[in-house]
Formats: sequence, structure tokens, C-alpha cells
Amino acid sequence: MKIAYISTYPPRECGLATFNHNLIKAICSNFDDENLIETSVVIAMNNGDDKEEYNYPKEVKFVIRQHVQEDYNEAAAFINASDVDACIVQHEFGIYGGEDGLFVLPFLNQLEKPIISILHTVLNSPTFLQKAIIKEVAKKSAKVVVMGGKAVGFLTDIYHVPEQKIQLIMHGVPDLEAPTLNPVKTLPQLKDKKILLTFGLISRNKGLETVVKALPAIVKEHPNAVYVILGNTHPGVVKNSGEEYREYLKNLAEELNVSQHLVFMNKFVEEEELINYLSAADVYITPYFNEAQITSGTLSYAVGAGAAVVSTPYWHAQELLADNRGRLFNFKDHDGLATIVNQLLDNPEMMNTLKKNAYTFGLNTRWPKIGKTYISLIEKAVKHPDYSDKILSQIIDPGLMPEFTIDYVKRLTDDTGIFQHAKFGIPNRKEGYCVDDNSRAIIMALMAYKENNNVEALELLPIYLSFTHDMQLEDGNFRNFMSFNRQYLDEEGTDDSFGRTIWALGYLIHEAPNRSYIEFGRELFFKAVPHFKKLTHLRGICNTITGLSYYLQSHPYDEMILNELKALTDKIVSAYKLTKGDDWHWFEDKLTYDNAIFPLALFHSAEITGNEEVKEIANESLNYLEKLTFNLSSFSPVGNDGWYNRDRKVMPMYDQQAIEIMAMVLMYHQAFIVTKDAAYMKKMFSSYLWFMGENSLRIPLYDSETKGCADGLHRGGVNRNQGAESTLAYLISHLTVVKAFKYDQLLSGVKEQKSLVFK
Repeated sequence: MKIAYISTYPPRECGLATFNHNLIKAICSNFDDENLIETSVVIAMNNGDDKEEYNYPKEVKFVIRQHVQEDYNEAAAFINASDVDACIVQHEFGIYGGEDGLFVLPFLNQLEKPIISILHTVLNSPTFLQKAIIKEVAKKSAKVVVMGGKAVGFLTDIYHVPEQKIQLIMHGVPDLEAPTLNPVKTLPQLKDKKILLTFGLISRNKGLETVVKALPAIVKEHPNAVYVILGNTHPGVVKNSGEEYREYLKNLAEELNVSQHLVFMNKFVEEEELINYLSAADVYITPYFNEAQITSGTLSYAVGAGAAVVSTPYWHAQELLADNRGRLFNFKDHDGLATIVNQLLDNPEMMNTLKKNAYTFGLNTRWPKIGKTYISLIEKAVKHPDYSDKILSQIIDPGLMPEFTIDYVKRLTDDTGIFQHAKFGIPNRKEGYCVDDNSRAIIMALMAYKENNNVEALELLPIYLSFTHDMQLEDGNFRNFMSFNRQYLDEEGTDDSFGRTIWALGYLIHEAPNRSYIEFGRELFFKAVPHFKKLTHLRGICNTITGLSYYLQSHPYDEMILNELKALTDKIVSAYKLTKGDDWHWFEDKLTYDNAIFPLALFHSAEITGNEEVKEIANESLNYLEKLTFNLSSFSPVGNDGWYNRDRKVMPMYDQQAIEIMAMVLMYHQAFIVTKDAAYMKKMFSSYLWFMGENSLRIPLYDSETKGCADGLHRGGVNRNQGAESTLAYLISHLTVVKAFKYDQLLSGVKEQKSLVFK
């Protein structure tokens, strides 16, 4: 069995690097092959841009630079092409690139091997993104491993990870015994001393000053006591702050007149030497400030070595030191720490009981035994790779969709209209309103009432209609922007905003729940008709075509509007014929934003007119767009960061916008209406899943807490602002999917099965 290990790795100084190296040795120790370590496959994470930064051993077969996305793709391809049977991934937010280590998600999604993920941090109050990342890591893993019982509860209760997917495996400890003659005891600084010890990479969050502050009370009772801080300063701390923290501790000791009792061992020690220090220590101390530490390797090592441990009550310490395996003191309580240390130093029998209990417990966590547990876990994952949820992208279950709600839309709406923008999930009044978003809100409200009988949405409709009426000019055009204090911000809007408004008015006339709304819509609609001939921008024309098509569904004999539809359609067809080439099937010389509205508009027009040429162009352009934006696992729309130029032929991945997905969902739905080809419905569902995390970063944009939608997918994460455009795009897409499930001829049998599997 061959395993790929993804994590940091020595000689990089990092707790995960040490853990990863020890895990490999532990697994290999259960086999007879002496060269097994060198033949292992380590994918090492570098925090710099230089792949040659560290002199890695032979087992490191590939290096990923933390912030270079292409490295992740190449590493995934390397693993997939290798004879690796399974992957073990160490997860910590800080070792992967992107916001909160987001780059790990597309990497895991590309892997075709079973994945075991080891979670070194499980937060009880995660941010939206942190929660989404852990949920997605668990989703892609056959098993997730944690090292504390607290983490199991967090994963099930907060992250909703199925309990059967979680495995509790204790942190391993060295399989070494204390020497009979301990060389540490003979060191000049430590000879004949009572040794208090802390080891590990030094940084401010370790709380070492609490011990220094306790020293005066300790040395008063035990003048031969010394506090040994063993370890280098964390490389990240050195890079940003130098040795500022170490100097602070030295100065603090001088102020308290205990500088002679503070000993720094500024070095990294191998396990053999570390055991010497741990066994030489009278008391081992972990004085961390924060309870939210689910795993501590240094604490595990101290317990495993049979040290008398005194610790603050962070989560891992509460578990490891239970049953009289150690003592706890409150966070930052140097007086309480001094009292406990003095008690132990005064009572050797009490101290020896702690040591014996810790040592006995540690025998079951020695690395070879831990390695054997991992071997069993990996063998099961290899035999049952379907333990992971990779197949979910091929399963469509209406029950998996979030419950539809307009709570967030209500928050964005006041008595004037819907606000354009939000700061995170809070309306940003400074940016005011626009007719674009109020037009989308009209469509959403009508759909919500029709599909879900949502009365709340219907109650909002007059607000959006009133705003639209207020923004119409005497010549039939519309302004677009209004400030929060109801001042117009432009003389007239763009062709795009005009077209979106006509789309909304046409849809209103077609779907209005009463005659009054129809009459209102007709008045605004027909006042705008003279402006149709003035449209020059293609997207504005496409939006207008869609609105006219909805109108004509209810008024098929209106020759004037039918002629307007044909004239506008001819403009789009002419643009296509003028621009089309052998390897270019598009309407312009570049693909920019809201691209799917081109084939969407033509499918709408073809439905009304029956024009086969229009339908053919709609199909051709749809297939071309699909070829550029769909891959095997997800939909990736043309990014707004550079567009896709005809002569450039480099697809910008980011910034991806929610309106692109709404247009795709609507396009595939309309393509099915016109062609009755069920394949379009399948792709519609796949497009919708972009909101749920089936995208290039494997992160959801729909926020289950606010019920809004993030404003975009960037290279390093999501834009957590949740404006009207993105949220309405999600809601309209959601309602379109709901509508699709009502096609009995397509979904026959789904009502009984409650799911649809696409093959």
C-alpha cells in the first residue's frame, strides 16, 4: 500500500511537519521494508515562493508553494498519475493558500484517490468561510481524523459531519524510554535544579509570561527552581517581529528579579533529546491563553513521556489531563500556577502519581500503535472509496436544496426599493438603489408567488413597481441610479438597465396575479416601446428580447410587438454572422459578462417565432459557451478579471459573478422548453450547484446564516459582501430549479424516489 502525505515537512520548522514525519515513520514501522519511508510520497507545503527553500529528503516527491494555485493543480495531476493508493491530508488553516486556506478545496476535489483528512483545528465559533471549508474537506474525505473528543462533538453539532465519518485517534508520542543517566541533568544551567519546562516553537499565544510571573512565588519556596523554555521562535514570528517576544520575556524576568531562574534553550531538538528534557523536568507547563485549542502535540509528548503536567484548561488539556494525569490552573492565573507548582515540588508522592498515570496512559498512544490504527483506516478507505461524497455532484435531490426564503431580500428592501449593495449581510445605504436590481426583484417576487405561493414576496412587489415607475422618463427610457435620499444620480440609464426593466415588465404582464398589475405593467411597457429602435448595445437588446417574448406569450396576436421582437432578433443574428469564425461561435470579439443571455434571448425568440435559423444559432452559441465554461466537475463562468478575448484565448477564471450562473440556469431551462432535450435540464442543475459549492474553489456562495449570496468568487476566496444582484440571481436560479421539478414528463418517478441520478 502506497500513501501520499500532504502537509508541511522537515526541515521546515512547523508542528504539522513534525507530526507528518512521525506519522510516516509510525506507519512504516508496522512493515518490514527498511526503505519504505524513502519510497513514500510526500507532497510538501512551502510557505515561500522558492521550491528549493528547504533541503528535503528523498520521500518528498513534489513541492507546493502555498500561494501558487497552479502548483496545487500539478500536484493533483501528479498524484492521480502515480501508483498511490490513498492520500493523508493534514489540515490546518494556515498552511494552504487563499483566504483561510481555501486553495485546499479545489485541490482535494481533483484528487482521484481516497482521502483521509486529519483536522488539527476544529473551531467552535468558525467564520462562514472556515465552516464551509471544514464541511467541504469532510465531504471529500473517506474519513476525517481528530485527536480529541471535543472535536467530534463540534464536527457533528456545528459542521453537520456524519458521526460515522469521524475517527478519533489520539496524537502519537515517541516510542522511547527515559535514559538511566540523563545528560540534561548534568548541564551546567540545570545541575541540581528543580526544572520547570515548556518546549515548542515560541510565539505570544503560548502564554509563557504567565510562568515568568509565577516564578517569584515559586523561587521563594524553592530557590533552586528554574524555568526552561526549549525551542526556537516560530519562523513566522521571526519574519514579522524578530525576537521581540523572547526579549519581552527576558525583560519581564529582570523586572521581577528572577532572570537567573529563566533559561532559554534556543534550539530545535530531535525526539531522542526531547525525551531527555521531558524526563528531566520536575514539572511540565503549558500556559496557553485560549481554551480553543483542540490539539497540542507538545502536551501529548509530555503526557506520553510520563511528565508531571500543569496546564491551563484548554480543550485538549481538559481531556488528556483528566483522571489525575495532570493539574489545571486558570488562564493567565500566575498565582494559581505558583500554588500548584509549589504543592507538587513539596509533595514528591503527589508528583509521582501524576507521572505514573500519565506514563501508563501514554503507552497506548505511542507512534507504532497509532500508525497501526491509521493503516486499518486507510485499508478501509481503499476498499470503499465511495465513503466520500464525490458522487454528490451527480445526484440531484430537491431535499438537499436550502429552504427558499426572502428574509434577506426583506432586509435589503425599504419603502423606496431594494438597496444595491451590502457590507457582508448588512444593507449599505450609501450606495442607494438601481432600476437593474429592482427589475430583478420584480421577477423574483412574481416567481416566488407563482412557484411557492409566497405572500411575503407579493407584498414587496408594489415597492419595486413603484420604484420602476418613478425611474421612467417621459421618452420611455429609464434612469438607473437613485441615492438613499431619493436623488436621481443619472440622466438616463444604459441599454442594459433598460433591457432588464423591459424583461421585468414583460414578465409582469405575463405572470401578474391580478388585472391591476397587468394594467400597470402595460402602461410602463408601451411608453418604452419607442426606445426599442434606439438600442445599440447587444446585451440590452437581448434583455429586451426576453421581455418581449414573455409579453407575446400572453398576447400572441400583437403584431406591433412581434415585429419589434423580430427586428431586435435580427440585430443579434447579424452580430453573430458578422463575428462568427471557424473556431469562434460568438456574437462579439470577446466574451465579457452575463454571456448566457445571448442564447437565452434567441431561445425565447425562437419559441415565439418558430424561426429555425434563430434556434440553430442559439444552439451553436450555447454549445460554444458550454465548451469554454463547463468541465467534468463544475461550471466556471468567464471571469470578470480580463474577459475572454478572441485573440487572447486565455480564459480568466476569476472574478466569477452570480449573474453568470443565473443566466446559465435560465438559458438551459429555456433551451429545454424549446428543444425538449433533457440533457439541458441536467446541465441547468449542475449550473445551479455553483451556488452550493460545486465551483472552482469548492466553496458555497449561498450563506445559510444570512440567506443571502456572496458577491463573487475570487482567486483567493469569496467576496463576502451580499448585494441585491447576487442574492436575487441566486433566488431566481433556485426558483427556476423548483419550476423544473414540476416537469412530470422529465422527472417521472422522482416523486417516489425523491432524487434523480444523472449518469
